[in-house]
Amino acid sequence: MEHQHRMRRCSPFLLFTTILTCLLLVVFASGSPATKRTPVQVYNKYCVECHGTDGRAKTRKAKFNHARDIADPKWQDDVTDERIYNSIMNGRNVRGNMPAFSKKITDQEADDLVTYVRQLRK
Repeated sequence: MEHQHRMRRCSPFLLFTTILTCLLLVVFASGSPATKRTPVQVYNKYCVECHGTDGRAKTRKAKFNHARDIADPKWQDDVTDERIYNSIMNGRNVRGNMPAFSKKITDQEADDLVTYVRQLRK
């Protein structure tokens, strides 16, 4: 008899704990919308210092690092999306000194940056 009484007392607590755990798993598994960054936010955080807000690389740091004018129509025509993506994630040291961002941004953010870079075309 006492065992049943304890079970009834524990059941609401157990039910509450189970529901809370499930809700937390759903929230963390889906990712919080507040933590997702827009391409503009990512570009402004990691790219604008060298490439400038318009992509033309007219900044002091761009001159020092030989940053590419990513708004240049000829460059835009010649480069593939895959190469832009790889440059973002792995860096590039052919002309200048572009660092790799694979540890700072997600694959999806890099994909979104490729689209954003395409929109900077003059």
